[in-house]
Amino acid sequence: MAGHGSSSAHPQRFDLVVTGGLLADPLRDRPAPGDLAVRDGRIAAVGAPGTLSGEETLDASGLLVAPGLIDLHTHVYAPGTDLGVPADAVGVRQGVTTVVDAGSCGSDHWDDFVENVVRPAGTRVLSWLNISRHGLVHGRRELAGGPDDIDEAATEKLLREHADRVRGLKIRMSASVLGDSGLAPLRAAKRVAARVGRPVMVHVGNEPPHLGDVLDLLGAGDVVTHAFHGKPGGLFGSERQARAAVDRGVRLDVGHGSASLSFATAERALAAGFTPHTISTDLHHRNLDGPVHSLVDTLTKLVALGLTPHEAVRCATAHAAAVVGLEAELGTLRPGAVADLTLLRLTDGPVRLTDADGDTRTGTTRITAAGVVRAGRPTPLGAPR
Repeated sequence: MAGHGSSSAHPQRFDLVVTGGLLADPLRDRPAPGDLAVRDGRIAAVGAPGTLSGEETLDASGLLVAPGLIDLHTHVYAPGTDLGVPADAVGVRQGVTTVVDAGSCGSDHWDDFVENVVRPAGTRVLSWLNISRHGLVHGRRELAGGPDDIDEAATEKLLREHADRVRGLKIRMSASVLGDSGLAPLRAAKRVAARVGRPVMVHVGNEPPHLGDVLDLLGAGDVVTHAFHGKPGGLFGSERQARAAVDRGVRLDVGHGSASLSFATAERALAAGFTPHTISTDLHHRNLDGPVHSLVDTLTKLVALGLTPHEAVRCATAHAAAVVGLEAELGTLRPGAVADLTLLRLTDGPVRLTDADGDTRTGTTRITAAGVVRAGRPTPLGAPR
């Protein structure tokens, strides 16, 4: 465990020690036994098993101790939109310490979102602010009205003034959303994002616009969510542009959702070298009871498709933290980082899994959440939704 801190000369000063588990440090090749100590809401030390002690001990025997899981694509603006679910229902109650709302809110409703979602939540709530000023508050054709649906100045102002929460912009580029707007909203989002140095998350699905045309407008740090859907077109309808986009730093995100994770597409993509950079759920009230269920269930599906559990966890920790520019604070077990932790149990045995198209696979490993620590404090799992 060298290089990750050491035991303190005053171990009684640690508030919490997590002991007995395997530390799933995303920066390492594999989990390794060790103790982790917390002080004042931050990781204070990492040491060999049995070397740290504190005021409180959390027994992680038989578990992976991972950085707090980050769900990069959720919809938690409840009841502001008809999709919204309470942040804690898909956050800390499911072992996820950070959720990023993906465009439920636009500039017109930011204050209400903060007051009714961000502040009451035990889960950390970040935002991909919708380029549409309405977000999803008035329905899901938020860009069909043309230029009047976008207020670039108000959007930029929020990105600058609430940089701690607004980590980028969200835009949905599919036929059912855009009306006759075409690529213009994406160009607007890229203009605003470039002025403040933030990424854009782009929803892709039913064409038009052609995925290749969307990809050609994206740059390093931007995110394509729903990258592994099974609709016509997709990655293999624009393979040349997709490879070029990945090569220049565009990130592919799962964004499972009700219609956006196809096992067949994901298997083909993995075989072709298109590996997801991040794994997210697109959880909302219409898919919480299936087919998505939770982030850990989504991780289980990607493991069944060929990722190792450690690779899958990395996608929902270190990679997700880097996407939102918080890699020094989140997604890591380094001393000094926020003490957000997820305790995971890996269970061997057949597990039947269903994708967004109703297709099934049988995996051999299930990942479940067994505990969560939020900002240094153990938090109960599984409260009613």
